Amino acid sequence: MAASVTCAFFFDAELLAEPGMPAMDACALCAKPLARDSDVFMYRGDTPFCSEECRHEQMHLDAVGARQAARRLQRFTAEAECHRGQRHSRKVSIAS
Repeated sequence: MAASVTCAFFFDAELLAEPGMPAMDACALCAKPLARDSDVFMYRGDTPFCSEECRHEQMHLDAVGARQAARRLQRFTAEAECHRGQRHSRKVSIAS
């Protein structure tokens, strides 16, 4: 009976679901419906996938996104440093 209670937890209506949280009734990547009697592959604790392939594809997409975000942060930091140096070297003329 414990298995059916656990299964029901994932598939029944989510009364306390937070906005933006994935529903447990479809694969988060391909949107394939998840059957009560099939395996569900989880990622990040609360994101369901219909197969290991879908889960690995999402993990790959997340890794690519993280690398791109790190590059953007490096560029932003370098540009901010460049602009910071320019602000300190400005000359101000004072009219007599």
